[in-house]
Amino acid sequence: MPQIKNQEKRVRTNAKSTLANVQEKSRLKSAIKSVRTAVEASDKEKAVAQFSLATELLDKSVTSGIHHKNYANRQKSRLAKAVNSINA
Repeated sequence: MPQIKNQEKRVRTNAKSTLANVQEKSRLKSAIKSVRTAVEASDKEKAVAQFSLATELLDKSVTSGIHHKNYANRQKSRLAKAVNSINA
């Protein structure tokens, strides 16, 4: 256990931050999965709506420092390609 007050505070803030990051990652993974599920079901309308949400969450994860910008761009590209393949 930490002996210094500031270290005790860091333990608390790190735990809070970790929880927030885990929640955001989980929400992002769920959004990506829902896009893929809609694509597999060939539901273009739902896929586009879910893609919009997933894109927003990917951008937010980059802004908050959870993911690298190249990771987000790669994921958005893959999801866009999948959504666009529904009509083909």
